[in-house]
Amino acid sequence: MKPLIRLFFRTLRLILAPFMLLGYWLTRPKGIARPAAAQQAVDARTRSLALYHYPTCPFCLKTRRTMQRLSLDIALRNAQHDPAHREALIAGGGKAQVPCLLIADANGQKTWLYESDAINAYLNSEFGETAAA
Repeated sequence: MKPLIRLFFRTLRLILAPFMLLGYWLTRPKGIARPAAAQQAVDARTRSLALYHYPTCPFCLKTRRTMQRLSLDIALRNAQHDPAHREALIAGGGKAQVPCLLIADANGQKTWLYESDAINAYLNSEFGETAAA
């Protein structure tokens, strides 16, 4: 029974995936327009961030939408189709859950932030319009 249920959900994901990606592409928000110097400073700060994601995960889409809205250039690491990224996620964060934001500070300390709401709150607090003020 379990293999049948898994097969059903895999088939469902295969059918829905193109529609989810199309919906994401059609509803992409416009990014924040910052002065060039401010955007360069934000880009420099985002170099220490990486988002481990699955392309069609609804929670990952939510997080990527926030990144788009805030005009953030965060490295995307596909943990679904790249075994190296998946292993790095499990080794560093302890579980294969996505989305997961890897935050590396200047001292080399790494923080693995799970849950789309927590990631979005972090991104809004660090890079949102109120953070720039």
